[in-house]
Amino acid sequence: MFDTGTTGFMLLATSLVMLMTPGLAFFYGGLAGKRNILGIMMQSFVSMGITTILWYICGYSLCFSGDAMGGIIGNLDKAFMHGVDLNSKLAANPKLPEFVFMAYQMMFAIITPALITGAFVNRVSFKSYVIFLVLWQLLVYYPFAHMVWGGGLLAQWGVLDFAGGIVVHATAGFAALASVIYVGKRRDKESPPNSVPLIAIGTGLLWFGWYGFNAGSALDVNSVTGLAFLNTDVAASFAAITWLIIEWTMVKKPKFVGLLTGAVAGLATITPAAGYVTLNSAVIIGIAAGIVCYIAVHLKNKMGWDDALDVWGVHGIGGCLGTILLGVFASKAMNSAGADGLMSGGGHFFLIQFAAVVGACIYAFIFTYVMLALINKITPVKVPEHAEDQGLDAAIHGEKAYDEGVL
Repeated sequence: MFDTGTTGFMLLATSLVMLMTPGLAFFYGGLAGKRNILGIMMQSFVSMGITTILWYICGYSLCFSGDAMGGIIGNLDKAFMHGVDLNSKLAANPKLPEFVFMAYQMMFAIITPALITGAFVNRVSFKSYVIFLVLWQLLVYYPFAHMVWGGGLLAQWGVLDFAGGIVVHATAGFAALASVIYVGKRRDKESPPNSVPLIAIGTGLLWFGWYGFNAGSALDVNSVTGLAFLNTDVAASFAAITWLIIEWTMVKKPKFVGLLTGAVAGLATITPAAGYVTLNSAVIIGIAAGIVCYIAVHLKNKMGWDDALDVWGVHGIGGCLGTILLGVFASKAMNSAGADGLMSGGGHFFLIQFAAVVGACIYAFIFTYVMLALINKITPVKVPEHAEDQGLDAAIHGEKAYDEGVL
């Protein structure tokens, strides 16, 4: 009834995407100051629990069941996985059990709000974050997942997003910028990364998991799967080396953290285009990611936005850039289910991609800012100064990342 090869591959891809959230926790945990390692890591791990519960209750249904509000959101026909059983086939690929697709998409929902947390490290209370986690998914992630991937409004317009340039990275990146502007700056902005090896471990896990993120989004095992896999690695590699070269030129030293950050920028940027563009286009997208995201990070610094771990510059700008470049380089010769971009005469498709990502960024920014203001009326969003000075690991969680022992 089901294809065992496709099902097995998608279970593997699901596992790889799940691994990205712990990878993100290590990545952010290494970048954070030594008094805030556990706080930032816990914000990733708690999403695994809360999002899974929410996804089972209503998330999957709101994203991938029916159509409501003019194609903005789904309905509740599949709430609590009602009507989905062992024999339910995925409509987009009948070779795949719907249960597997539900699990695969759940991993995307888990990591997306966790991406935002790197922006406001050391400033936001855990209680307010939990409320934010639930509301942001219900009112930002679920609508865009439905509109783009669930057959909703943007899909009907012809918008393409292979694995999450709009749905994941652009929305999370501009939500991060809104949260930074709302909560303000850290008291100690000079806090250096506490563990570069931890950043490297996190990057490795993210890079590894991204193969499931992008290649798995083909929802099958075929040439497009292989194309997405290879484009992912090539773009990340070119972006990493581009960032390294730029930073080496600017500061006269080859920075390891810069190399790692460049790789993540390349991964985020190729995500929407991975299964729709040629390998040569992936090279260009990777180089563009290294240049543009590096400039965005420096622009952020110049503007005084205290996005602690560069979520906006890497994920937000990377997701936008990749979505727009998909509008330039998309080719039906690579994927007949895709479109032809600007380079192949698809000017209309380019305009649709551009408008969709700009609209998504504006919505995510405004809604996140308003939502934080409303949450602040329920419970303070920003931690008090004494907690920030002490570090959230001790002040909120009562734990320390390392037992320093007796010297």
